Amino acid sequence: MSTAVPDHVLRELGRTKGDTASLGLLVRDQDTRRLVLLRALLDAASAAPATVCPPALLDRLREDWALLEAAERADRAAVRTVLFHPLAGPWARRLLGGLTARAAAGPDLRADLAHLTALAAAAAIRAGVAFESRLAPRGGLACLPTLGAVRADAGPVGLSHRGDELTLRPPAGPEFTVRCQPDRTLSSADPRWLPVLMLRAVSPGGGPVPLDDADPYGIDGGGLPRYGLGGAARVGDHERKEWAASWSGVEPLLRDGGDHRLTEAAVLLRCVVPLGRPAGSGPTGGGGAHCSGTRREAFGAVLSSKPATAAYFASTLVHELQHTKLAALTALVPLHREDPAERYFAPWRPDPRPFDGLLQGAYSHLALADYWQRFALQARRVTHQDLAWAEHARCREQVGAVLPVLAGSAALTPEGRTVVNEMISVYHRLDDNPPPPGHLARAQAYVSTAKVIWQQRNGSRRP
Repeated sequence: MSTAVPDHVLRELGRTKGDTASLGLLVRDQDTRRLVLLRALLDAASAAPATVCPPALLDRLREDWALLEAAERADRAAVRTVLFHPLAGPWARRLLGGLTARAAAGPDLRADLAHLTALAAAAAIRAGVAFESRLAPRGGLACLPTLGAVRADAGPVGLSHRGDELTLRPPAGPEFTVRCQPDRTLSSADPRWLPVLMLRAVSPGGGPVPLDDADPYGIDGGGLPRYGLGGAARVGDHERKEWAASWSGVEPLLRDGGDHRLTEAAVLLRCVVPLGRPAGSGPTGGGGAHCSGTRREAFGAVLSSKPATAAYFASTLVHELQHTKLAALTALVPLHREDPAERYFAPWRPDPRPFDGLLQGAYSHLALADYWQRFALQARRVTHQDLAWAEHARCREQVGAVLPVLAGSAALTPEGRTVVNEMISVYHRLDDNPPPPGHLARAQAYVSTAKVIWQQRNGSRRP
């Protein structure tokens, strides 16, 4: 068994659970990887030819790095808040790829290099370090990661930070001041400043959760429609109130699914990235018009369109944080050695899935089946019970359709075998409280129909 992940932790995670210590192991590993990646950026930039990283850009990068180091000496925790922000991950991966590709620096690479200035400035503000700098806008916004953004279309924005005040000098219009609050958030009466909405802590004693619609790396890379996800969404004043209202009901609903659901959200969730409604959805709300996702390189981020209800918000966190958890575990230890061919039937997707995708989907749907069952057993209103049993039955049948494939794989590693065996034990435990017969019959018919359609669409590929 792997020494990186103790057996009891594997078993705990395999049951889609995780106490603070087990989840902390994943968090520490991901944070260490982020620091190594950031150091690799500095080394790659220094080693890159002048055509890739011109001397002027390299000098600017080193100045930004020096500001980061000064901020860390002043307040290490404040700087780590910025460096460990999930959306710094996609930026770092993309910049490293650009620096090592040896292609001449283009607009995208220059913009990626310039983003370090924004990260260093945000870290210095949080750490209370004085500085002068300039931010280049993208898409009409100059972003200070984790803090907010300033509207700017015409050119760079000047920054001057002293004490508790940040002075911003947009290229058009008068300069204005943003005040640093004791919690290092920023506020201003000037409408050109767009603060990040901070959702209240998931549990007492925890930190607030940013609803980050300003960072340019939230959904960078494209391809979202392919996965049924909406594009970037700016959150206006009215939408902010709706997000906050839905979020206010999440804590008790997570707790209904078991204290472990509250624990994993408190430990793993670092920000929510708002998405637009998925393509083809109607103008009204509802669970069917919702989309969500995660990114392996953005550890701790949940991408989500605005949930219709607090219950869907809670279930979205349960679903997506399983992907976060399993992806972090597989970074520590391989769970299988199957090839990446897309050939497996998954009742939650119309297209063939690779084995890894099958494992990820079964894991998240198993957690949902457990969550909705616990929710149904505690719900007081019949309509809430009905919804929860329907969701539970569907997820349960979907998992049951693919568990034999996972269990029958000869490519599972010993660690993967432990995880899958624990998943099977949870699946059978669900039988202790079966759904009402009507919900079970409809769920079985749903999965059977999905398999028939999949076979018709994909022909000889194995279901």
